[in-house]
Amino acid sequence: MLLSVIHSTTYRYAEPVQRSTQYIRLSPYPTARQKVVRWELDLPGSQVALRDAFDNITQVLTLDRPHDEITLVARGQVEVDDTDQGEAAGRINPQVFLRPTGLTDSNESMSEFIAPFRSIVVGRPYIAMNDLASAILEKLPHGAGHTQADFTATQAFAAQGALGQDHAHVFISCARSLGVPARYVSGYVYSGNGQDVASHAWAEAWVSNRWISFDVSRTREVAGGYIKLALGRDYLDACPVRGIRLGGGQEQLSAHAKVQTA
Repeated sequence: MLLSVIHSTTYRYAEPVQRSTQYIRLSPYPTARQKVVRWELDLPGSQVALRDAFDNITQVLTLDRPHDEITLVARGQVEVDDTDQGEAAGRINPQVFLRPTGLTDSNESMSEFIAPFRSIVVGRPYIAMNDLASAILEKLPHGAGHTQADFTATQAFAAQGALGQDHAHVFISCARSLGVPARYVSGYVYSGNGQDVASHAWAEAWVSNRWISFDVSRTREVAGGYIKLALGRDYLDACPVRGIRLGGGQEQLSAHAKVQTA
């Protein structure tokens, strides 16, 4: 499947920003199941390209002149396989993704929730992870409830519903508590109806010596309609844009992403 993407992000500030540095992860992650046909970033200044600790393609954009607005645009075409057979470990030991983080915390309620999966995960880890994803969605219906962008896994678990980021954090927290390495993925998804948000988040779990994808929100196979941008232990490692600034006052963010077949 050949997908076309255009993604625009604009930050506006109430007061001039004197200096800012943005870490931008808006380039497709190098994997065997997705081939970049063309890709470009339109950024308002010079940048340095690097690979971060998780091999994410990262642009470091530094603006050392006063500014009250930043617009970042990513566009291109990516060919993705129609099936996902999982990915090998690569250079990063999967055990790294057993470590807890602030956003993937756990508590007693979550421990009780995953208790039925402890006996299953020993002999049938793939089935356990599939059942876990279904159980999370049943408890936290997609789009329901009220969550915030900085919610931790325990906060999201206590809500009446969740979005993609919340589902990923809850799944990762539960999987790690079951002894299964799990990691956060940010990217794009093609819904086919043009109504759903194209930017999305899901999780991957280390099962049978492969990284297998689990999209709790959509309860579907992560395959032809998905483009992976970045991965990490949680949202903060894999978010498309993260930065620091001097000045600026209140910030207003607007973003729009569109994915369609080419």
